This record gives sequence, structure tokens and C-alpha cells, in this order.
Amino acid sequence: MKKILGISAFYHDSAAAVLVGGEIIAAAQEERFTREKHTAGFPKNAIKYCLEEAGLEIDELDAVVFYDKPLLKFERLLQTYYAFAPKGLVSFLKAIPVWLNEKMFLKKLIYDGLKEVGNYEKKKLKLLFPEHHLSHAASAFFPSPYEKAAILTIDGVGEWCTASIGLGEKGQLAILKEMEFPHSVGLLYSAFTYYLGFAVNSGEYKLMGLAPYGNPKAKQTAAYIKLIKEQLVDIKDDGSIWLNQSYFNYATGLRMLKDEKWKKLFGFKRRKAESDLEQKHCNLALAIQTVTEEIVLRMAAEAKKLTGADYLCLAGGVALNCVANGKLLRENIFKDIFIQPAAGDAGGALGAALAANFMYFEGERVLNAQSDGMSGAYLGPDFSEKEIRLMNKKVKAVSRKEDDFKKLTGFVAAKLAKGNVVGWFQGRMEFGPRALGNRSILGDARNPEMQKKLNLKIKYREGFRPFAPSVLIEHVSDYFDLAKPSPYMLLVAPVKEERRNPLPDNYHDLPLWDRLYFTRSDVQSITHLDFSARVQTVHKETNPRYWELINEFKNQTAYGLVVNTSFNVRGEPIVCTPHDAYRCFMSTEMDYLVIGDFVYGKTAQPDWQNKEKWKVKFKMD
Repeated sequence: MKKILGISAFYHDSAAAVLVGGEIIAAAQEERFTREKHTAGFPKNAIKYCLEEAGLEIDELDAVVFYDKPLLKFERLLQTYYAFAPKGLVSFLKAIPVWLNEKMFLKKLIYDGLKEVGNYEKKKLKLLFPEHHLSHAASAFFPSPYEKAAILTIDGVGEWCTASIGLGEKGQLAILKEMEFPHSVGLLYSAFTYYLGFAVNSGEYKLMGLAPYGNPKAKQTAAYIKLIKEQLVDIKDDGSIWLNQSYFNYATGLRMLKDEKWKKLFGFKRRKAESDLEQKHCNLALAIQTVTEEIVLRMAAEAKKLTGADYLCLAGGVALNCVANGKLLRENIFKDIFIQPAAGDAGGALGAALAANFMYFEGERVLNAQSDGMSGAYLGPDFSEKEIRLMNKKVKAVSRKEDDFKKLTGFVAAKLAKGNVVGWFQGRMEFGPRALGNRSILGDARNPEMQKKLNLKIKYREGFRPFAPSVLIEHVSDYFDLAKPSPYMLLVAPVKEERRNPLPDNYHDLPLWDRLYFTRSDVQSITHLDFSARVQTVHKETNPRYWELINEFKNQTAYGLVVNTSFNVRGEPIVCTPHDAYRCFMSTEMDYLVIGDFVYGKTAQPDWQNKEKWKVKFKMD
């Protein structure tokens, strides 16, 4: 029964995870505790939580495992600057002191960070350092429900590796093929994220959300795809790529790309953040999304060819591209796919611990025949009734406790059906970037005004951003062309033909906002412009309270789905504590809040119209 702590830190999305005997006991991102999105700091709060949840002290751990090999990363940095010299001198002079002062002495940073968590005997502590993409691969395969599977990891860059194909079988996995820096699908996608005015390492999902606004029939879209393939990226048959470095600047520069060259290539300047979106931006977003999907499909086909496996496991930041995932599923290259819900660097903490447990300590792997080993991704902290009551006293909140859960779901379902927005805070916090019904803001998918209301009055974010449905697994086929469960909201599927409304002949020529607000289906608020939706299937086994709520909504409305978006405002991490939830509730135009069995109505709260009192300034993402 090995007890192992996994850590990811010092780049972005710091996190911690703890295993006991191969079972995932707890996992959480540091940002949820510090309230600083994508924080790179040592995850001392996440570690404290994980150890408390497992009932462990640091001295009781068999190993502490960091998610990559920093010295290999440093080697890549030096070799890259040497290869591109004399270019990149300014970047080199900025990067090297950070490495020499901090990252070269990573062991000391980890030892010092753990001292802030609790006392321990340094001599007894075993520190392990698997490679970055091995951590990703382990995070995908070991919790999967498959005894044997191909593994595909795709991200920006680890040490040298930017994508890998592996094979997992029972308690072991092997990396069979790698693609190396500077050629990277993740960095290619991030370059377009930057060019279209979004933040690198956080705005990639906005680029994916913008793509359906592109016109697939437009000559401009086809021309953009042609330019990308001819000038920027050469896609090989096996899915590996070669990037033309004369257009990029990330290897040795301080920016992702060479602005003037991209302006000459695509015919317009880099879009400034928050400036108006034009059709050319949407068409370019669709173009790079289309190219990315082609690359992912070719990589998956190569993984099938190399391994002969029936199943595929995915991880790495690009595995969060749920549009590509949906296409991959529909191609039927594999019988089924499993995507690690914390596919980005946060999940590396979990993967590092899993790699150590099964590959270093040779722990026995026991498959969960019913589902995967992620427990629905509900691996974060939960809060007792006493803690909720203490919060109520502290903020002078007005609430009522509903002891009859059936009455509670009946009340909330009725409020949703009347167009109200409800903050729904239950049980253990989710691990990964998606809110899956425990830290969620909910609305009625039938309501054609719900997308606008949620974006502009609740989330305070760009109006084009789409929303996802949570649908009862038993009724998913009533709404979507999706033959498989999607518990982690990582698959995009088409809305059923019979639910769609016909589009006018000039639909693609209409202004962006006219297209957005055209009623496309009877579940308008979750139907994207291309009739797709990012689906979460809700299972009674993993989240009975959320399932019961949606089932009650179905009883009242005949619709077994709701709009589900993460419980936060733009730039803020998803809420962690009851106080985080109440503050977010009071700073927005949310109508009701439910924390456990406690119900809060907005207009019953003291000074409820003074939103500014509760607002916290978060850095724009």
C-alpha cells in the first residue's frame, strides 16, 4: 500500500495529488486555494488538502514525485539558444538567471516548499522525477477502464517532447514514438491563440469556441487552411509536423510569433485583446481548428497502427480540444477513448504519482469494471454543515435549510424553468478545468436568452462564448448524436437533426451577433452555430444529487438537461469554498445560490444591490 504524493509546479497550473495503494484519494489545483488563476507557485495549499484528506504526514509518504525532469528542460533551453544563436539574446539573458537561481535548484525548492506544509525528516524523503510526457501518459492510462490501450499525449512542450505515442498494458506503459521541440501542435495552436487576441495558456479554449463562427463555405476559410499548410506547417502521414520557424518566435523570443510576417501572410494585423471580432478572425479560427483536427486524427491512426490496441487514452493540453475529441470518436479508429479530465499540466501531478506507483514500485493495477478510476473527477475538498453555518454568520447571509432533498430539487428545478440562474455548490470540488455539477452555475437550455444572460450578467465575459449542457446519461441520445458517455465534458457532439431549426439561405453572410442569436434549436442556449454542443453526461453512480436535480427538471419540463457553466467570473478560478461561492453569487446577477442543503435568494440578502462590495478584481484571461 504505497503512499505517494504527486506535484506539478513552477510553470503553470500547479497541483497536487495523493495515492494510497494505487487509489486516487485526492487531487486539486493550487489556483482554487490562492484564487490566482493558472498559478505556477509551489502548491502548498493543495498538498496540505491532499495529505489531510488521506490522513497522512509527509514522513509517512513512500515518495514525492515531480511531474517532469527540470535538468532535461534546461538542456533543451541551452541547446535551442545555441542552435538559433545569435538570435534570442534578450530572451536568453532573461531566462537564464531564473533557471540558475530557481529551477536548477528544484530539489531545494521542493524541500523548502514541503517545510511550509509540515515538518519531515529530509533523509527519509524519496524524490522522483519522471519525464513530462510519461506523467501525461500515466495520467491517461492508469485511471482508464482498459487493461490494454494506445496512449496519445499532445501539448506545447515538456522537456524535449511535444507529443508521444505509447502503449499501456496492465500495470506498465512504454513510450513508442515522440515528436520533439520546436515542432509542436500545442505551440502552433497557441500561436493562433495569440494572433487572434487571446492569452496563451488560457485562451486556447476561446479560440476553439470562436471556430464555429467561421464560415466553412467561405473561400477565405479555404485560403487560410491552404496558407497554414503551405507556409506554416508540414503535416506528415503519421501526424508528426514540421513548423516553419521563420514565422515563429517562441523558441528564442519573448513572443509566440513574428507579427509582421503573419500580417503579410494573412492580410491583417494581430487582433488586440478585447477589440471587435470580425469575420476574418472567425474564419482563421475555423481554419486552424480544422488543421489541428486533421493532425490529431493522423496521430491517432498512427497510434492504432503502432499498437494494434482497441482503445485509446488521451492527455496533454491539446486533449482538452473537445471538438477534435468528438471527431476522433466519430472516426471509429478505436472502439472507445478515455480522456484524462485534468489533461493539462495540473493532471501531471496525478500522472507522476501514478507512474511511480505502477512503474517504479510495481503496484498491482485493479481495473474498475464499471467506469474509470477518477471518481467522476470529484477529488477536491468538501465542506460540512458547520462550516457552511459559520460562513453564513460571518457574511450575515440569509438562508434556509431544506432537509428534504426532493423538495430542494423541486424548488431549484422550478426556479430554473422560470429563467432563473442558480449557483449549485455541492460535495467535493472537481479536479481539472471543467465544473461537473459540484461547482456549477445552472440555467435552462431551452431559454433563448440564457447564453446572453450568463455571458454578460453572470460571467462578465465575451458574448460569443458558448455554454455546455449537462444531460442525464439515460437521455443523451434524445438530444445528441453521441453513442458514448461523456462524463467529463470533453466531447463535442452534434445536436439531433430533429431538434434543429432550418437556417436562412444567407445565414453565413449575416453579422456575427445576428447568427449567434438566431434560434437554431429547441435547446438554443447550448447549441453552437454549427449545431454542436460540448456534452457532459450525468451519472447517478458518480453524482446522485446532480442527477436527481436534472431528473426533477425533466419531470417538470420534459427536458432532461440543463446549461452548466463553471462557478466563477471571468479571470477567476472556479470557486472552492462556501465563502468563494457566496462572494461570487453576490457580485453577479445570479438569482439563487444552493450550498449543500442551504438555499439563498438574492433579494433576501442584506445590501443585495451593492454588487461592488463583493467584487474582486481578477486579471483578464
